[in-house]
Amino acid sequence: MLIKWEAELINSCDSEACSSEWLDQPVEPYRVDLKFSDNDDINTGSRTLKILHTPGHTLGHISLYEPEEEVLICGDLFHKGDIGWLNIFREGVSSIQRSIESLDRLSMLRIQQAYSGHGPQIENPLAAIDAARERFEKWLRMPEKVAWHACKRIFSFTLIIKNGLTKEELDNYLLKCGWFQDFARYSFQIQPEEFIPILLDEMIRSGAASWHNNHLIASTPYQAPQKKWMNKNIKPKDWKPQDFLT
Repeated sequence: MLIKWEAELINSCDSEACSSEWLDQPVEPYRVDLKFSDNDDINTGSRTLKILHTPGHTLGHISLYEPEEEVLICGDLFHKGDIGWLNIFREGVSSIQRSIESLDRLSMLRIQQAYSGHGPQIENPLAAIDAARERFEKWLRMPEKVAWHACKRIFSFTLIIKNGLTKEELDNYLLKCGWFQDFARYSFQIQPEEFIPILLDEMIRSGAASWHNNHLIASTPYQAPQKKWMNKNIKPKDWKPQDFLT
């Protein structure tokens, strides 16, 4: 029964898990054992974390709050000096407003320390929330910034997990990516082939990437994944029932 259930789970999530195929990003097999709702508690043994539904980055996005130490784990809602990118093709344009509403909810909490899904500890959480709200409000007035932010974040992460791409690889790689095709055609209304030099120029101009020995490399400090992990080509469509057995 377990194998049958897991096989049905694989078929149902297919390539949707974490938008893995669309982003061309590997995702190791995982299983969902418990389902939580807003305001549920997670008891870790030494601390109790409250689950807060904070949609925006995704519809199901959550944050975790520990009231005794006043610690917030905010996931990808906001970071130190940045905010999580929005997939408007999956989450819809209302994801901007949902993000603002989630920030408003968190701003009502007493927060001494905050940690996001990427980057260092956030020393002044409430100031970071205010800065994130201002940026989202700017996006409401200039929605093209949503697309630019997403493209640069997605492509930067691609360069991290692949440890850079050569000039000869770039065109063919980008044209095979669903995210690149969609943003080019539907956000910027140009052909994908025409969007390649535009995106590369913006990556360089913004400092998101730079050229090193014929390789385009992400500018943010990173540690590239081990090649043996990358060579697994882990995608949800390739998950097998035995991957979930313990």
